[in-house]
Amino acid sequence: MTTCNNTNQIRVVWLGHSDFSKTWELQKRLSEQIAKGEVPETVLLLEHNNVYTLGRRGKVEDVLVPAAELNSMGIELHQIDRGGEVTYHGPGQLVGYPILDVRKLGGPLRLVCALQNTMISSLSEFGIRAICDNKPTGVWVQEAKIGAIGLRVSKGLSTHGFALNVSPDLSFFDNIVPCGMPGIEVTSMEKLSVSVELFDFAKTVSKYLAENLGKDLCWANKTEVI
Repeated sequence: MTTCNNTNQIRVVWLGHSDFSKTWELQKRLSEQIAKGEVPETVLLLEHNNVYTLGRRGKVEDVLVPAAELNSMGIELHQIDRGGEVTYHGPGQLVGYPILDVRKLGGPLRLVCALQNTMISSLSEFGIRAICDNKPTGVWVQEAKIGAIGLRVSKGLSTHGFALNVSPDLSFFDNIVPCGMPGIEVTSMEKLSVSVELFDFAKTVSKYLAENLGKDLCWANKTEVI
């Protein structure tokens, strides 16, 4: 780990298992610091506790389990300010939050493409052929979704980001209408018979993300952001 201070560097921080609410607040704080030029652009990589999140277009009825039952199952539900609808985060799923100046990238669509291409290239290293062309936003293996994207852009800075299913318990997706698409199939690397540790896969993802953003990769310790 080292201090990231080159203007072309992207700071990547591995948070490990991270509480959703605390990480959301961390994104907001980092966004303010980046806007003021106090810290470099940052990508947080992590896995969450079991949680369903509703984006700006999310419908409560797309969560198929009553709130009281979710509480008994130990699953949180959050209405948040990203784009998109309802999705699941949990252990075994790699989540990435790129907090970047999208104006320098050429706009939000450029970031979406970079995230999709990053996931596709990373999966390819493990023998999984994924696609995004002619599909709803995200990354797909044939007709099954393996990676999702939901961003917020405010004052030129992005928050929230992507989630890629490495080895989560896919049964949690049965309690929602993922991304507002009834009947959608969801898959994971584990379901496709690929086994990899989450942090090892995070290193692969960070490499391709830096390439797709035209940045130099710089790993930083989480003590720099927490």
